[in-house]
Amino acid sequence: MRIFKFGGSSVKDALGVQNTLKVLLHEGVQNTLVVVSAMGKMTNAFENLVNAYAKSEGSISNSIQYIVNYHENIAKELFEENNVIFKDIDSVFNELGVFLETNKNSNYNFIYDQIVCFGELLSTKIMSAYLTNNGVQNVWLDIRTIIKTDQKYRKANVNWGQTLQNCQKHIDKNQLYITQGFIGSDTLNNESTTLGREGSDFTAGILAYCLDAESVTIWKDVVGVLNADPRVFKNTVLLNEISYQEAIEMAFYGASVIHPKTLKPLENKRIPLWVRSFEHLDNEGTKVSKGNTLVPKTPCYIVKTNQILVSISANDFSFMVEENMSDLFNFFHQYNLKVNLIQNSALSFSVCLEDVFGNFDAFYKELQPKFKIKYNSNVTLFTIRHFDENAINSIEQKGTVLLKQLSRETAQM
Repeated sequence: MRIFKFGGSSVKDALGVQNTLKVLLHEGVQNTLVVVSAMGKMTNAFENLVNAYAKSEGSISNSIQYIVNYHENIAKELFEENNVIFKDIDSVFNELGVFLETNKNSNYNFIYDQIVCFGELLSTKIMSAYLTNNGVQNVWLDIRTIIKTDQKYRKANVNWGQTLQNCQKHIDKNQLYITQGFIGSDTLNNESTTLGREGSDFTAGILAYCLDAESVTIWKDVVGVLNADPRVFKNTVLLNEISYQEAIEMAFYGASVIHPKTLKPLENKRIPLWVRSFEHLDNEGTKVSKGNTLVPKTPCYIVKTNQILVSISANDFSFMVEENMSDLFNFFHQYNLKVNLIQNSALSFSVCLEDVFGNFDAFYKELQPKFKIKYNSNVTLFTIRHFDENAINSIEQKGTVLLKQLSRETAQM
C-alpha cells in the first residue's frame, strides 16, 4: 500500500482540490491511503477560534463565520448546490457548536485539540465527496478511530500497539482511503488529540509503519527537498537523494520539509519517503532512503526565526556544572521550551530556545531568584550541514554573530 500526504497548501482552494484529483489519477488510486491536512491556513483560523473561546481574545461568532464561509465557498465552486456535502459540512459545524456550548473543561490544551481537529475533518469530507462526485470511489476514514494516543493534548504520544491493531483490523489495503493528518484520539476517553504542529507528515509515517507500506509520498509546492528555503536563499539546489540519517539530522535542526518524527518509523522498516511536487508530476523529486548521505553533496542551510538566546550563570559566581545544568533542563522541560543550541563555559551556560507555547516569561520569573539571566529575543539561528568556509562567510554577513559553534559536519550561528 502507498501513503500519500497532501498539506494545507495542496488543498487551499477549489483549484487545489481539483489538482489533487489530477495527481491521484496520474499516479493511480488503488492501494492508496491519502492523508490530508486542513485547508490553507485553516489551522491558524481554528487557533483564533480557540483563543476567542478560551481566552476571550476576539469574537467567537466572527471566527466561526470566517471558517464557515471559507469552506462553503470552496464547496460552492466544486459541487452543485444540492450535493450532500453541504449537509455534511453543516453537520461538522453543528458538532463544533455542541462542543462550544457544552464543554466544561477549562484546560487550554484540551480545548485546543477538540476544536482544531475540525479543520482536518472538513478538508477530508470535501476531498472525499469531490472524488466520489468525479467517479473515484473512496472510503472516508476518521483517523481518530485508528491512531490512539495518550492524553498529552497538543503533543500526544502514539499508542503504537493499539494503533497497529486498529490498522490491521479496519484498513483494507485494496481500497482508496481519504483520512486526516495531525489528529488522533486518546485511548481512555476517545477525546480528540493532536500530534504537534506539522503532524500530518507524522500521521503518514505512523500509517506506513503499521501497514508495512510500499512508500510514502509527501506532495508539496516545491520540486523536492532543497538545500535551503528558497524564500530566504537564492540559487537553491535540489537534493535528489538523502539518507534517513541525514534527513533526521536536518529535521532535528529544523528543516521544514520533513517532520522530525516522521522519519524514524520509516527507517525502522526501510520504507522510502518521496518528496514531490503536486505541480510537476513528471519530476521524481527527492528520495529519502537507506543509501547515499546526500546527492549532490552540498552545504544545506536551515533557518529558525523568533529564537531566544539565553545566558545563565550562578548567583554566587560558582562554576556551571552538571548539578546546575540538570536543574535548568528540568525547567526547560517543565515550561516546554525547545532547546536548539547549547554552549557552556566555566561560569555561564548559553542556550538558544524556542518558545512555542509562550512560557518564557514564566520560566524567566522562576529562574531569576536562582540564577543571573541575560537574554536576546527575536534572534535567528542558522544551521549549516556539510559546511565549507564560503558557506560560513555567507551567513556571517547577514548580521551580528552572537554565538558560533562548529562540529565535524554542522555549523550553527
